[in-house]
Amino acid sequence: MRLRLDERRGVLKLTGPLRMNRKVALAWAAEQREWVQAQLGAMLPSEPLESGARIPVEGEEVELVWSPTAPRTPKLTGGRLTCGGPQDGFARRIELFLKRRALDVLSSETAEIAQRAGVTVKAVGVGDADTRWGSCSSAGRIRYSWRLILAPPEARRYVVAHEVAHLRHMDHGREFKALESELFGGDADAARLLLRRVGGRLKRIGRSH
Repeated sequence: MRLRLDERRGVLKLTGPLRMNRKVALAWAAEQREWVQAQLGAMLPSEPLESGARIPVEGEEVELVWSPTAPRTPKLTGGRLTCGGPQDGFARRIELFLKRRALDVLSSETAEIAQRAGVTVKAVGVGDADTRWGSCSSAGRIRYSWRLILAPPEARRYVVAHEVAHLRHMDHGREFKALESELFGGDADAARLLLRRVGGRLKRIGRSH
């Protein structure tokens, strides 16, 4: 059995074997009270995309600024992400900017790493999956969480190396791990742990509750 806190939805998820006894499972979950309380205590609050907020972009904290005299298209410069236009559309324009930047950066890095791996990527897309930072299909299509553009570059590139490696090995065996490490070109385990450490916050940025 496994108990996990879904920070995005603020709910606990209990999973186990298909035929597990419901009463036994709930009793086991109740015994994990101390762990649950610790997780809830550490859960980060939502961070709406509003003027004056600070969010990471490629791992660096930047201030979100709404200015009535600035262009509608957000501009990132000097540690500030500035956007004009109607204030009630500020969050939407900031999120769209981040998604476009994510697609551009991830497409470029995927093409670079795929070339070194000797594989063909048919398409790259971004979305907002609940639990996965990336996924790939045997047809050569890779999809990432747009929130990777918020993460430090080494954490983002680890996910790219991981997904590209899957185009050669659709498992997590020894050959896959060796290729993943080769494509990443660094300490893949450290990058994975870094993403795990910052991931909770990244998944809550842009949420209003």
